[in-house]
Amino acid sequence: MADGGPGRFVEIKPHAYDPVLNPELFEGVLARRMIAFVIDLVIITVPIIMACIFIFLFGVITFGLGWALYFLLVPGSVIWALVYYGATMGSPASATIGMRTVDIEVRTWYGAPCYFVLGAVHAIAFWITTSALTPLVLLVGLLNERRRLLHDFLLGTVVINNEYRAAALRHYGH
Repeated sequence: MADGGPGRFVEIKPHAYDPVLNPELFEGVLARRMIAFVIDLVIITVPIIMACIFIFLFGVITFGLGWALYFLLVPGSVIWALVYYGATMGSPASATIGMRTVDIEVRTWYGAPCYFVLGAVHAIAFWITTSALTPLVLLVGLLNERRRLLHDFLLGTVVINNEYRAAALRHYGH
């Protein structure tokens, strides 16, 4: 501690994305984020519906014994959603399939790409904050210049346009 005291152990990084200097990173993000959510919801729901159909048919074939597998549906759905969000957000694109479709990505507030655990925790925080404070979660995004939602603040993340969309917006005068 001879070189500056206890504050030297913690490095506070500045925000990597400035909405004043780079408005193209944030233009239209909230609307496309909602579209991405719907796409991801469909991607998560389809395998769960397929599992329900399989369990039902398996139950018919086994005279009702297979229907006991329905108790695995809820934990299996939660695990599937967490793996989906963690794996897709933790990929090099730092975005779910829905987010890639609409050209947005998740970054830490200091600019680092997302990783598996952050992607999974991001999903958990989103579902908890949305179920508890639904209207407030969206209002928070309208009241800050980086268009961050409540769970983004809690986790230190920011959703921005990917480099291709940002470059196109820059090129067309934004």
